[in-house]
Amino acid sequence: MARRLPDKTRHVRPRRFRKREKRYSSIPFQRAPVEVGEEIDVVIDDIGSRGDGITRIQSYLIFVPKARVGERLRVKIVNAGRRFALAEKIE
Repeated sequence: MARRLPDKTRHVRPRRFRKREKRYSSIPFQRAPVEVGEEIDVVIDDIGSRGDGITRIQSYLIFVPKARVGERLRVKIVNAGRRFALAEKIE
């Protein structure tokens, strides 16, 4: 004899088959505060998981390889994306 489910769960679809909801960003697209080739003075605030130095400009992340926390540098932006940029030290 088959087991009968309670009434409130009888017509509920399992989680794995639910349709995905469309996700839209609540923050509209904003341009990056830096451009490729731009040279700026920064202070390294943090270290990333790969050992790169991290600095922020208007909450925009800039990763600088081979940099230490507290270091004041002049960097050149090599690559800039929507969420973060990569820079290199200028010596």
